[in-house]
Amino acid sequence: MPKFLSTLFLFLFSGILLLAQDTTLVIGVREAPPFVLNEANGVNGLSVDFWHLVEDEAGVDFVFKNYDNLPDLLAAVKSGEVDMSINPITVTDERMHDLYFSQPFFISGTVVARKSESTWWSVLKNIFSWQFFSAVAVLLFVIFLFGLAIWFFERRKNPEQFGKGVKGIGDGFWWSAVTMTTVGYGDKSPVSRGGRVVGFIWMFAAIIMISSLTAGIASALTVQSLGTIINSVEDLRKFNVASIDGSSSSAHLKKFGVETVDYKSVKDALLAVDNDEIDMVVYDRPILKHYINELNLEDIKIAKKNLRTDYYSFSFKRGSELRDFLDPYVVQVLNSDEWGYKLKLHMGDD
Repeated sequence: MPKFLSTLFLFLFSGILLLAQDTTLVIGVREAPPFVLNEANGVNGLSVDFWHLVEDEAGVDFVFKNYDNLPDLLAAVKSGEVDMSINPITVTDERMHDLYFSQPFFISGTVVARKSESTWWSVLKNIFSWQFFSAVAVLLFVIFLFGLAIWFFERRKNPEQFGKGVKGIGDGFWWSAVTMTTVGYGDKSPVSRGGRVVGFIWMFAAIIMISSLTAGIASALTVQSLGTIINSVEDLRKFNVASIDGSSSSAHLKKFGVETVDYKSVKDALLAVDNDEIDMVVYDRPILKHYINELNLEDIKIAKKNLRTDYYSFSFKRGSELRDFLDPYVVQVLNSDEWGYKLKLHMGDD
C-alpha cells in the first residue's frame, strides 16, 4: 500500500475510533493571559479561540479543567488525568521526553523585562560607581609616581621649579598631570638628563593612558539601553533574575548557570521588579506584556531582542492518538482567515 494511503487510512481510522467512543475530552487549562483567561462567562483567550476553531472542524465535545500552576497542569497531562492541554506550552527537549506536542500554533520569545532608569540617574550612578573611582585612583597614583620620579632627578639641578620637600613633590605632581593632559603650560620642564628620560617615557605612556581613560569614562557614563546590555543568557549571571516556577524559561536559565528566584505568578515577579526587590524577570513576551499593561507598570520595559524563540503547542500524554487526529485541523486553522482575525484582535500588530 502506498505510504500516503496508509497515512490517510490511519488518520481516518483514528478519527472514526475517537468519534465512535462518544467521549468528552477533558482539557486542562491554567490562567496565562492573553492566551487563557478565567472570566465570569467562562474560559477565554487566544488559545481558547484557536481551540474553538479547531474543535469546530474536528467535531469533538470537551470540558475545561482548571489548574492553579504550571507544574500541576503538566503532571496532569503526563499522567492522563486530562486528555490534553491548550495552554501555551513551550516545546522543549526535556518536555518531549514526557509529552506529545501538536503542530505549533504560536511563535513567541523568551525576553527580559526590567525597570527603566532616567538618563540623569543612570549617569550619576555610573559616575559614583566603585569602578569609576577605582580607575581614577589608579590614574592619580601613576601620575604621582612619575611626578615623584621627576622631582627626584630635578630637585638639585632645577630647584627653582622643583623645590624641596612636600612643595617639590607637589610641583612634580603638577608637571606630571600637565604633561599627561598635553596642556603644556611650560611653567615647569626638566633640565637634568634623568629628568628628561623620565619626561620622555611619561609622554608616550601618558598618550596610552589618556586614551584608555577616555574610553573608560565614556563606557562608564554611557547610558546603555536594555537591549544592548543583555546580549545573551550568559550576561544575566551578574543580575538578580526572576522567572516563573516550573516554566521552560526558568529551566533554560538554569541550564546556562543563571540562578533564578522563581515566583508562583508573573504578577508577583513583575511587582518584585517594580519594588526593586529583583533586577529583572525573564519569561514569555506576550504574557509579560499583558501583565505590564494590566498592572500599569509603565517603568518596566521589555527588551526588543529575544533570548530564545519559543514555539507554543497543545500538549498530550505520550502515546495519545489525539495528536495525530487533531494535527491536520491545527494546520488547517493556522492557514484560515478566522485565525488571522483572532490573532490581530488579541495581539494587535505585534
